[in-house]
Amino acid sequence: MKKTILTILQYMLFLGLGIWIIYHMLHQLTDKQVTELGNAISNANVWFLIPVFIIGFLSHFFRAIRWRYLLETVDLKPSVVNTTFAVLIGYIANLALPRAGEVAKCTVLAKYEKMPAHKMIGTIVAERAFDMVSLVVIALLAFVLQAQFLGSYVASATGAINDKFQNSKMILLIVLAVGALAIPLGIMLYKKNKETKVGKFVKELGRGIFSIIYMKKRWPFLAYSALIWLCYLLQLYIGFWCLAETAELSLSTALVVLVYGSLGMIVTPGGIGLYTLLVAQMLVAYGVSEVPAQAFGWIAWVAQTAVIIILGLISLLSIQTYNRKRNGQTSMDKA
Repeated sequence: MKKTILTILQYMLFLGLGIWIIYHMLHQLTDKQVTELGNAISNANVWFLIPVFIIGFLSHFFRAIRWRYLLETVDLKPSVVNTTFAVLIGYIANLALPRAGEVAKCTVLAKYEKMPAHKMIGTIVAERAFDMVSLVVIALLAFVLQAQFLGSYVASATGAINDKFQNSKMILLIVLAVGALAIPLGIMLYKKNKETKVGKFVKELGRGIFSIIYMKKRWPFLAYSALIWLCYLLQLYIGFWCLAETAELSLSTALVVLVYGSLGMIVTPGGIGLYTLLVAQMLVAYGVSEVPAQAFGWIAWVAQTAVIIILGLISLLSIQTYNRKRNGQTSMDKA
């Protein structure tokens, strides 16, 4: 009971943060800019949202296939269709309550595939751990590709511009040095706190990552992981074409925006408010005006959220019908 109350309070806190960010963003604009924001969104080329929607579905489909590889490690082999339905239902459950999606997709898949839900929990931990590692790797890649720009941006944001920090090699060396110090420091902190909740959480993440490294089908798993992140990247890059002000932005710019946007998705429920803010701030840093930057942030967030809601509802409405027909066909085959 206490844990449930804390979860609800945590959800309300971060939801409130997201709503406050939305209020703050709009409050900073003049009445004229608010009107321009509405016009920019209404005049966006929505035809480009069609491939964005398709790619969004593919990212979830690839995630379902990737999850099946993890489930095979615990001797579970659900159908691709039911696994896809479960993943999409999990996403829509996450919009209602963070982390409820993990429970929902395990429960749904267990129900329709007649499998024990408790055996799936470990695969969820492994998947989450690998996604965290993937985000870190992609953030490092984005930094390497855009080192000079990001160095200037960080220095400017902190009010500490210095010529030697404009050198991308210098910035890269600093990052590597910080990383080299962070690893032994992290190990020391873990050893001192391994019996705490945080320590146990880190231990579970470590187990999840190593379970992937030693799994038999790790290369297909890694390939589908790459495809998932490629889909996320293409969604943003193609989304740039919706607005004239962002149409000329590069793929590497989309990669940086992807990293910032992902952080927003993690902190507030469904990325509400914070996703738009972080994406807009990064676009402004790339020279896009405030109004079209915010317009793109809203378009990207609404498009991704709409994909989840529409596909999630379709899955909720279709899964029972699909399995009724599937079980009926199975009974006929046995007869």
